[in-house]
Amino acid sequence: QVQLVESGGGLVQAGGSLRLSCAASGLTFSTYAMGWFRQAPGKERECVATINDNGINTYYEDPVNGRFTISRDNAKNTVYLQMNSLKPEDTAIYYCAAGRLFFTLASMNADYWGQGTQVTVSS
Repeated sequence: QVQLVESGGGLVQAGGSLRLSCAASGLTFSTYAMGWFRQAPGKERECVATINDNGINTYYEDPVNGRFTISRDNAKNTVYLQMNSLKPEDTAIYYCAAGRLFFTLASMNADYWGQGTQVTVSS
């Protein structure tokens, strides 16, 4: 079956950096758009960034644009999220997701979801 396994979360001070990874198995990774989403306590899940199947096109939500970078390695079936200049408001559980359509993935149109990894940014 399809598995998306996130790693790399943790506790970091404001201004610091983390790199999240999401290893995929059970699907033809190179044919899926991938995305990172997050959910803070008491808030709805929201899109952070998405990347199309070949890695050429990316999309970022305004709060993270210029600070976060999404990338993928199709040879390793892995998608990454490099997070720099972290802020306390970035604290959330971060999920990766796979979807067939890049242009709708940001709207939660995903076929598969990972279990999430906690990111906590202290002030």
